[in-house]
Amino acid sequence: LKAVILIGGPQKGTRFRPLSFEVPKPLFPVAGVPMVQHHIEACAKVPGMKEILLMGFYQPHEALSRFLVSAQQEFKIPIRYLQEYAALGTGGGIYHFRDQILSGGADAFFVLNADVCSEFPLQEMLEFWQQHGDVQSFVILGTTANRTQALNYGCIVANADTQEVQHYVEKPSTFVSEIINCGIYLFTPAIFQHIGEVFQRNQQELALEESSNGWQRAEVIRLEQDVFTALAGSGKLYVYKTDGFWSQIKSAGSAIYASRLYLNQYSKSHPERLAQNKLGGPVIRGNVYIHPTASIDSTAVLGPNVSIGEGVTVGAGVRVRESIVLHGASLHDHTCVLNTIVGWDSTIGRWARVEGTPSDPNPNDPYAKIDSETLFRDGRLTPSITILGCSVTIPAEVVILNSIVLPHKELSRSYKNQIIL
Repeated sequence: LKAVILIGGPQKGTRFRPLSFEVPKPLFPVAGVPMVQHHIEACAKVPGMKEILLMGFYQPHEALSRFLVSAQQEFKIPIRYLQEYAALGTGGGIYHFRDQILSGGADAFFVLNADVCSEFPLQEMLEFWQQHGDVQSFVILGTTANRTQALNYGCIVANADTQEVQHYVEKPSTFVSEIINCGIYLFTPAIFQHIGEVFQRNQQELALEESSNGWQRAEVIRLEQDVFTALAGSGKLYVYKTDGFWSQIKSAGSAIYASRLYLNQYSKSHPERLAQNKLGGPVIRGNVYIHPTASIDSTAVLGPNVSIGEGVTVGAGVRVRESIVLHGASLHDHTCVLNTIVGWDSTIGRWARVEGTPSDPNPNDPYAKIDSETLFRDGRLTPSITILGCSVTIPAEVVILNSIVLPHKELSRSYKNQIIL
């Protein structure tokens, strides 16, 4: 068994700015650890996992290399980064590196998109695949969305008895199905034949067009539109439905929601990562992650859903809720931080209030997913979580509401509903 994690590249993550300026999006900390570490941890737990490959078109990055070395030591499994020469799409990358994936005689391999957060029921997918007998079949992880939101995802129509996928449509214009694609797959080497057919077809079409940079466009293959749509109804594609949590992490606001989902899971999977109320320590409400190097005043109140990074300083009387505070930030006495991501090495002055509007799914709808809101609606900034880029300084006694502050800014007054360039 192997696993491939698709981490994309620098041109993506535009909705994740200004946070993706400082660190590749897959390394952004969610619930205290890099986003992609949750994936690696889930893959490493599957018995028989021999190797994990990260695939994307980030330049070899110092932070990425350091992360891979530490993850290999922690999970005792070979982890390599394969760099694409250009963005090749979800299918093009695995087709380009098919020899690396198959080396060592892999019987099957998982493919996971890095920008999802999930319970990752990989073992269950494997058992489901084995029960379906046919070694040439493939499995998509699916979950239920509500009718209106399903249109934003790949929709799957499956046979109710066998779970065979009969119809697959990526982002349909009208309602097709409530079962959506989670971006987590189990493939066998036979998938390369199907991707190869798409590649050949693309090349033939390009030969007719005689376009000048044809080589590049033939290699861009999308698993969803190009491969699954064709495989649906052929008896080779199955869906395994999960009731566990799942969400996309497209915008910075969705990172806070993903953080909540992972912190909830920690009570079962990593209770040691959750802060406890101790004598002489800060007041903890709900699930909170605090890095061991952070210094927190005993009169501070944190939680629920708070993640405090490395070397953070939190002063007296500070209140933090539904927020991520990244390493080196300092919150001076009596600040209030709600629904906010505080960037690396940022400073918030005394008695300042920094607040955003949560973009959570509807809590009364069990199948609701997070909406990927556009930044602007009717020429106005959509109220969402407040984001401070790295090294932002907020003066004492001001209010910053529903705003995005780009890195290295020193503010002098209060702001509301603005992007501060």
